[in-house]
Amino acid sequence: MMNPNFSSKSQYHQPQAQTTTSQNVIANKVAGTLLQQMHIEQFVLENLNEHRKWLLGKAVSVGHMLSWTKDPITKPMIRTNNKSVKKEASEVFKLIQVYMGDRKSKEPLAQIALEIAVRGWISVEMRDEIYIQLCRQTTKNPREDSAVQGWELLGICLAFFPPSCKFYSYLEGHICKNVEAYNQIDKAQSLTYIYTLCCQKRLQWVVNCGAKKGLKKPSLEEIDHAKKSMVEQSMFGCTLSEVMNLQKERYPESSLPWIQTMLSEEVLRLNGAATEGIFRIPGDIDEVNSLKVRCDRWLPPPSNLHDPHVPASLLKLWYRELQEPLIPYAFHQQCIDSFADPDASMAVISSLPEINRSVITYLIRFLQVFCRPENVQCTKMDVNNLAMVMAPNCLRCLSSDPRVIFDNTRKEMAFIRNLLLHLDTSSFADFI
Repeated sequence: MMNPNFSSKSQYHQPQAQTTTSQNVIANKVAGTLLQQMHIEQFVLENLNEHRKWLLGKAVSVGHMLSWTKDPITKPMIRTNNKSVKKEASEVFKLIQVYMGDRKSKEPLAQIALEIAVRGWISVEMRDEIYIQLCRQTTKNPREDSAVQGWELLGICLAFFPPSCKFYSYLEGHICKNVEAYNQIDKAQSLTYIYTLCCQKRLQWVVNCGAKKGLKKPSLEEIDHAKKSMVEQSMFGCTLSEVMNLQKERYPESSLPWIQTMLSEEVLRLNGAATEGIFRIPGDIDEVNSLKVRCDRWLPPPSNLHDPHVPASLLKLWYRELQEPLIPYAFHQQCIDSFADPDASMAVISSLPEINRSVITYLIRFLQVFCRPENVQCTKMDVNNLAMVMAPNCLRCLSSDPRVIFDNTRKEMAFIRNLLLHLDTSSFADFI
């Protein structure tokens, strides 16, 4: 007798569907690669400077200009009328060669990286020139150790400044091509492969977030942090699961991220609950950057920190930079649908994965402290204001339609307001 659950149609069509899906993935990948190559060729055609050989004065081929060289350059790789870029381009190329071990120097590598990063951070016009020089020196490099250093330097630069919109596709194509190349030749555990993956991630991050904020130039401490975090994962920009995995040896019993509880407690310790504009007024960005570096090293805030806006700003940044939002994308529509119904809003929280549910409940417990009338009188931040400033750190709309984003923003704020007013957070009474 035939099994009633057996379907000859599904048996023979399912593999075909899988094959079709696989073919589509391959086709899309090939199309993406071709598109990237078109962007690269178009950029080269429109922007690459003409270089000539010294002795005979013959034009250097494009292929040679975009491949590693042991020789210095005498003018920028990208056409420009900027006199400063024309002067600095050859200097930066020598610095890149020094960092990669292709030119001798007694200066510490960290200082070399700092000088390059500062030049790119200060001068918007220098950024693409720095990046195309790094692309060149990491293409067809005959020495693996030199290539590793080149990718490391590229990753450091991406921690401080983005490429221009015009150069973005070129840089993205260069990185993606190398990610695939190192993966295909079975070097998935090599440092170069790890660095290319990090560069891919950092490129997306820096394009979305922009150059390093603040008035202070990049520091040696920040250079060191940018370098180390290419291998040692940062607590910023990852998933909640990854954060918990990072701290499992230091805080094996904790059910919450250390960085979340530490920064929350610091805000309260500095009397943030009685500070006007808390969570609305940003902390000094240079102090926030410095505190971020300390947190990634598992260090507590410095004893000379007195402004609660600093840990408050970093706490918001940590929530905002989570790889997947605090309330996952899969639950976003439920939040939007339940904005006018407090009971439905509570039901959404109950259905979240355990770690997300715990972290959001702790956050709401923390914010409910600021909702108390005696604190609102000092902070001028009532439940509506708190919902407005915190909603973007908890929820993210996937739509790019401005009308949808505008409409959802109002509903997201109402959803967070429901949580502040109605969520039972007594399970975290011992924490706050």
